[in-house]
Amino acid sequence: MVVMGIDPGLANTGWGIVEERRGECRCRAYGCIHTAADTDLPARLRKIADELTGIVGRFHPQSAAIEGIYFGANVRSAIPTAHARGAALVALSFAGVEVGEYTPMQIKQAVVGTGAADKHQVTYMVRSLLHLDHDPKPDHAADALACAICHANLGRTEALSRGAYTQGKGDSRS
Repeated sequence: MVVMGIDPGLANTGWGIVEERRGECRCRAYGCIHTAADTDLPARLRKIADELTGIVGRFHPQSAAIEGIYFGANVRSAIPTAHARGAALVALSFAGVEVGEYTPMQIKQAVVGTGAADKHQVTYMVRSLLHLDHDPKPDHAADALACAICHANLGRTEALSRGAYTQGKGDSRS
């Protein structure tokens, strides 16, 4: 299964493509879409949507995962992030890609084992889980890969649960 992860941001939208086979995740590609602050908002959003559409066309993910908005101490930064997130969701919707949404805490929990992990811990685990010989850069791309890993792992867990449920349903001993 090929999964796309997205870490939305107006200035920097990270993306990552992960392929999951037999419980192993491998990195296929990653990067970051940069938009200039001196460019008007509609053009920045169009660039995010257009580049993500091209990436989807190149890698054909079966599903995608996007990080939810974290307000934290700076609520004002949430609005531009929400715009970028919307552009990404529209691009994925037009491509017919199913999307899962995860909070930063859920992603950290799935990848590191604790929702309180810092950026260095997330990057280290992404590198380790994907068997990379380098840290994925920039941080936005590492976060997008972490989002994809989270989605792939949770999707595998759900599929296993459905299989166990289906098997148990037909079993008269249940």
